[in-house]
Amino acid sequence: MFNLTPVVRVLLIINVVVFLFTNDFIIEQFGLHSFLSDKFNPIQLLTHMFLHGGFNHIFSNMIGLVVFGPMLETFWGPRRFTFFYFFCGLGAALLFSGVNYFEMHDVYESVQTYRVSPGYENFSAFVDQHASSFYDRLVPFLNQFKNYPNDSKNIQDSITIANRILSSQIDEPMVGASGAIFGVIMGFGLLFPNTQLFLLFPPIPIKAKYLVIFYGAFELYSGVYRAQVDNVAHFAHIGGMIFAFILVKYWGSQRKTFY
Repeated sequence: MFNLTPVVRVLLIINVVVFLFTNDFIIEQFGLHSFLSDKFNPIQLLTHMFLHGGFNHIFSNMIGLVVFGPMLETFWGPRRFTFFYFFCGLGAALLFSGVNYFEMHDVYESVQTYRVSPGYENFSAFVDQHASSFYDRLVPFLNQFKNYPNDSKNIQDSITIANRILSSQIDEPMVGASGAIFGVIMGFGLLFPNTQLFLLFPPIPIKAKYLVIFYGAFELYSGVYRAQVDNVAHFAHIGGMIFAFILVKYWGSQRKTFY
C-alpha cells in the first residue's frame, strides 16, 4: 500500500517497537518535561519523539510519516531526510519548551515566594491567580485555613498544596513524534505544493499547499486559544512546521515547483 523508503521504514519500526514496550515509568523518564521541572533531562529532547500516549496517537503520526515521508526521502536522499526529521523534531521540542517556560515561570516564581512567606492571604492570592481550576476542590481547606491562619499544620499543608499545583503544571511529560511529522508535512507542502491529496474526512481533493496552510492556521489558533484545555502540544506542531520552513528555505529547495 505504501512504498516505504529505508529511513521511513526504520523510523516506523522503532516507533512501533518502542510503543509496544512503553509504560508509565518509561514515559515519566523519557517524555519531555518542562525546563522548570526537576524531572527534566536534556536527553528527553530526543527520546520524547519515540514515545506515544496511545494507539490513536501513534497511528496518526505514523500515517503522516509513511504518506509524506517517502517522497521527501526519495528527493533528498536518506542522510538529508534523516537530518531534516530530527531537526524538525528538536526544533518543535525547543519551541514547545520555550512557550511552556514562559507560561509556567510566573507560577514557579510564585510558589518559590510562597514557600518563603506562607499564610492565608498569600495562599488565597496564589490560588486566585494561578490555580483557579482547583478552587472548588480547595474551598474546604481555604475555609479551614481562614479560620485558623496561624495553625502550623494548615501552613505546612498550604505549602504542600502549592507544590502539588506547580507539579501538576510542570511535571506532565510531552510525548510524540508530532513535531517531526508536522515538519515532514510542511516540507512536503513546500516541495510539492500542487500535488493533489485526497482527504478522508471530508472526502475531497486538496492541493498540498492548502493542506499545509490549513494545518498551520489551525495549530496556531489552537495553540493560542485551546492549548490549556485539549491536552495537545500545539506549539510543538507549530515548531516543527517553522523549523521545516527554515531548513527548506536554507537548502534552496524552493527554486523549482514539483508536482
